[in-house]
Amino acid sequence: MTPIVLIPARMASTRLPGKPLAAIAGRPMIVQVLDRAREAGIGPVAVACAEPEIAAAVAAAGGTAVTVPEDLPSGTDRIARALARLDPEGRHDVVVNLQGDLPTLDPALLRAVLLPLANPANDMGTLVAEIATAEEAEAESVVKCACAFREGEAVAPALYFSRRAVPWGAGPLWHHIGVYSYRRAALARFVALPASPLEGREKLEQLRALEAGMRIGAARVPHAPFGVDTPADLARARAVLEKGIHA
Repeated sequence: MTPIVLIPARMASTRLPGKPLAAIAGRPMIVQVLDRAREAGIGPVAVACAEPEIAAAVAAAGGTAVTVPEDLPSGTDRIARALARLDPEGRHDVVVNLQGDLPTLDPALLRAVLLPLANPANDMGTLVAEIATAEEAEAESVVKCACAFREGEAVAPALYFSRRAVPWGAGPLWHHIGVYSYRRAALARFVALPASPLEGREKLEQLRALEAGMRIGAARVPHAPFGVDTPADLARARAVLEKGIHA
């Protein structure tokens, strides 16, 4: 595999406007995410951004930014557009989509998201961590992945994703972490697909892939990182990174 890591970012957050440039431990948040991706050491890293302010912050940190149209429907569309500009020759056969609001991400998680693609049957890879509390299981903001790991397995098929606690019955529940790896052909297919019925119902883009018959492998990791969506999240991220700890 020859991966490239692409980070979609835009300023238009409803709950935390301008969050890619929010200062965390002396650096803009998008630069902190860029640093985590560089630390993973799996391949080149670039930011697919909608605004020149983000591109300028990335360039000032020695990074690569590609400006793409702001009206693209999703972050996945942004990385597909950026990939076409960065690598028209097709040198990179795997694309990692890293959200731009995970500044405390452990770089090891980016290495783990490549594991599902060791199986040639998988079109995409993602991450899950076991849910630890009833509150986490009940929260609609925590997306659950219906999957089951046999003893000793690090990767299992992702069968469904929901904001409700699935599957029913005794056994672990899995918190889905929105970091993805795509085979390049799978990414091209995904962005060409129309939005699907279950995607619209659950408000979960990855269901489009499953409804189209694409296979997603889920790699289990020890814990889920937290995304920065609110001022309270931002304060938490600042506290974590000022101590130099990934979470």
